[in-house]
Amino acid sequence: MTKQQKKKIHYAWWLLIAVSIMVGVGKNGISTAGGLFLTPVTEDLGIGMGSLTLYFSIASIVTMIFLPIAGKLMAKYDIRLILIVSIVLMAGSFAMFGFMSSVWGWYLFSIPMAIGSIFITQMAGPVLINNWFKKHNGLAIGIMVAIGGVFGAIIQPFAGNLIATQGWRFTYIALGLGVAAVIIPIVLLVIRMAPQQKGLQPLGMDEVNTNENATAQQETLTGVAAAVAKKSSAFYALLSFFFIITSIASFSQHIAPFAMGVGYDIKFAGSALGAMQIGVLIGALSFGVLSDKIGAKNTAVFGMLLGLVPVGIFLTVPENPTLFTVAIGIFGFVVASLGTLGPLLTTALFGKKDYSQIYSTAAIGLAVAGIIALPGYGFIYQFTGSYTFVLYALAFMLILNALLVVVAFKGKKKLEKAGMWK
Repeated sequence: MTKQQKKKIHYAWWLLIAVSIMVGVGKNGISTAGGLFLTPVTEDLGIGMGSLTLYFSIASIVTMIFLPIAGKLMAKYDIRLILIVSIVLMAGSFAMFGFMSSVWGWYLFSIPMAIGSIFITQMAGPVLINNWFKKHNGLAIGIMVAIGGVFGAIIQPFAGNLIATQGWRFTYIALGLGVAAVIIPIVLLVIRMAPQQKGLQPLGMDEVNTNENATAQQETLTGVAAAVAKKSSAFYALLSFFFIITSIASFSQHIAPFAMGVGYDIKFAGSALGAMQIGVLIGALSFGVLSDKIGAKNTAVFGMLLGLVPVGIFLTVPENPTLFTVAIGIFGFVVASLGTLGPLLTTALFGKKDYSQIYSTAAIGLAVAGIIALPGYGFIYQFTGSYTFVLYALAFMLILNALLVVVAFKGKKKLEKAGMWK
């Protein structure tokens, strides 16, 4: 009996596959795909690019306000009920864009779409993986991100082709209904909040129990107190880094309009976004490995300087389709740093003692950047007719972010010398 149980695949792995599909399809079928529609919608309805992209800012504001409430709801109600309601809000609102003829429709439906997106694409994955995996937790998160990249490489070109052949209205509706049709059965059949609901323990719980007590207390209590960290130069450098890297990553929503402004069609723009998702996949898996090999500081500086390569290509030879696609892939690699370098840098700078408090405060930079950068790029394009000024701004921000990493680690040394690491 024991041997047979050992041979069985733990349900945690099935749940991981389900969560990865849910997050990958939801993010790439709706959140990331939004950029593909910007040029067709603005041209068809005569809406300015900046005016339309304001709906991204509204979504970011709603996300920032609703995040604390979302955590309480997940702790109180059945996860399946929450996720079903969330996908109806998210996918239903996205589908409703297909019926709109005024920019106010995007402003209005971005609110329920953002609320649903919080659970589907941001919170459910990490929470469920943390509940089900006491061993291989990092691997599970890496698999989730990687599978999301695979879905992105498939969905983005498909969406671009669909817009080209069937129009943006049909594609909004088709993607919204399609995403809901995939996710709802997965939630009902597979997703469970905790292993106890299946009569199981988390994966690796037996192994964790035998050695965790010996090392966990010492490991988790090492670091800088949140009250001290928040007054340090290292913290302000990290906050600025978060703001800037999110501003840089926000350009991914403008990749399709940029490609079409250069002269490519919507099909090529969709394929380019697919290449970006492959870059995200490789980057998500690489940054953690690189951090282990050369440290979080060197990895972050490398990532920022690497970002100058695609920006240089966009500025000099954007009309070359091969180089454009390569540049998009490298840009995706850099964009992946948004989800990996932030936590790694926070731990490297301040330790694990008050990690959650420090990270959540510094992450304000993530939300604020999304509110400002997305429509900011749109208005620059709307007023100048190109993204040239945006690209120069990206180059400046990449260099500045590399310098901020150096400043942050100098601040860490000051904390260490002052005896604040305990």
